[in-house]
Amino acid sequence: MNILITGAGGQLGRDLIRVLSKKHKLIAKTRKELDITNEQSVREAVLKCRPDVIVHAAAYTQVDLAESRMEEAYMVNSFGSRNIALMANEMGAKLVYVSTDYVFDGTKGAAYNELDRTNPISVYGHSKLHGEKFVQLICDKYFIVRTSWLYGKYGSNFVTKVLANAQQHSELSMVADQFGSPTYTYDLARFIEQVIESERYGIYHASNRGMCSRYEFAEEILRIAGHSAVRLNPVTADSFPLPAARPVRSDFDDKAIRYNGFPRLRMWRDALQSFILEDLNIDSERIQTDEIMNETDKEELGNG
Repeated sequence: MNILITGAGGQLGRDLIRVLSKKHKLIAKTRKELDITNEQSVREAVLKCRPDVIVHAAAYTQVDLAESRMEEAYMVNSFGSRNIALMANEMGAKLVYVSTDYVFDGTKGAAYNELDRTNPISVYGHSKLHGEKFVQLICDKYFIVRTSWLYGKYGSNFVTKVLANAQQHSELSMVADQFGSPTYTYDLARFIEQVIESERYGIYHASNRGMCSRYEFAEEILRIAGHSAVRLNPVTADSFPLPAARPVRSDFDDKAIRYNGFPRLRMWRDALQSFILEDLNIDSERIQTDEIMNETDKEELGNG
């Protein structure tokens, strides 16, 4: 198939290229190459490549900055997604819209399935939910793929920050009262490949299976990487006050994946081990970094 990828320079975008390029023809657009908030630019790009599928991975993902840059977040996540949806529908193309666990408030007390009521508690979550609504209203052939706690080979993320900090400090504090499902972008890209080769449209919760706290996630990262000397201290989310509220528990139930007969994503610990030992190749060489974490990095490390 002829596939247009937006947000191709991001963690997920680059793994989408890694996965989809093996079988399909790709037109990969980074944020600089395609401004999705510009309706005319989107129109020209789509008319030029005439895709069979659009994988819309471009997004404003700076959760805390979104609280003070509301207009920018809505322009990208809501209006930009509307522009993509309009052209996907005009072309008769399948559309994958990558969404987030932050469309939920985290108060259910159990894993969220696709039929659960949404109730975002941050500007970021609201803007992504509005993007979902545009896709549902405009498109006939769509896959809304909600995911969570992404990490991957390309770019900075919770896993790489924990590993970098473990080389600089003998003691780390991690939030132990927020829970979710870590997701390896390579596994998510493989799932997206499976859905676009089908016509089983709808909403999907796609994360690596299982649930953990940020503390448990960091504990497993350090164990796999062999940083047994680093001490982890569990703390509450209140220890890392941030502008945007996070769901207390936002892990996923992959009901739609099971119902539609797709292979389930693997358990989060198995995916994490593959990432650290294979993508990061940490068993043959230690991760080397001269990154000096600023205070913002430290906040994100604790609270995600």
